[in-house]
Amino acid sequence: MDGDRLPDEVVLGMVARRLSDATDKPWHATDGMVKGSGSVAIVLGEDHTGNPGHLDLDFVLNVDQPEDTTISDCVAGYGGTPEETVDRAIQIWLDTTGSALLELLSQDGSFAGHFAPDAPDGFPGWHAIHGGITGWGTGDDFLAVQHWAVDHPLLSVLAPVLGSTFDRDHLIGIKAFFGGGKETETAEIRVNGVHHEAASEMLADLDWPRPVEGLSYARTFLLLVHNETM
Repeated sequence: MDGDRLPDEVVLGMVARRLSDATDKPWHATDGMVKGSGSVAIVLGEDHTGNPGHLDLDFVLNVDQPEDTTISDCVAGYGGTPEETVDRAIQIWLDTTGSALLELLSQDGSFAGHFAPDAPDGFPGWHAIHGGITGWGTGDDFLAVQHWAVDHPLLSVLAPVLGSTFDRDHLIGIKAFFGGGKETETAEIRVNGVHHEAASEMLADLDWPRPVEGLSYARTFLLLVHNETM
């Protein structure tokens, strides 16, 4: 959408309010980040797209060790104004990525589901948290891809192409965004914020719905907490 990008401090304030509402605990925008309890923080990445509704959000589990405890993700919103667009982007992030990360903090199933390392629908060898699955689009079947994603867990499907490509044995964030319609289609896997070509191609080859009329998209986030075979 057209319009100027909101100042970083405004965006961080919006993130803090959304997190406070979701957790019933105070989050504060201060010193260029959103701070939760203890060592947890969220940092806004540099604007590299020029799109006022595109956000890069880095969740830092320990601000004293950011290189080992940061899970990066990007998200884009939509709306009639920059404020609406950014607020929608934050909500999409919170419903998917944020739900997995908040579950990492709570560890009680209140935000997302857990998969053991040997679970049939899990990621072999890894304890995993499956974030929420959100969907949007147009037409009567706009939730078709979301419903498919609920019924077809992706962790075990993607594991063969992802398992040997990680650069650390903990806190691997995997975003899946896919969908489209009759004349357009996208399928993207990002691992800790970086596009993964082979996994994206595998996702594109799966039999998720392609509506003949309208559009249908789904987004989810999968967090691999630690490799229990190391």
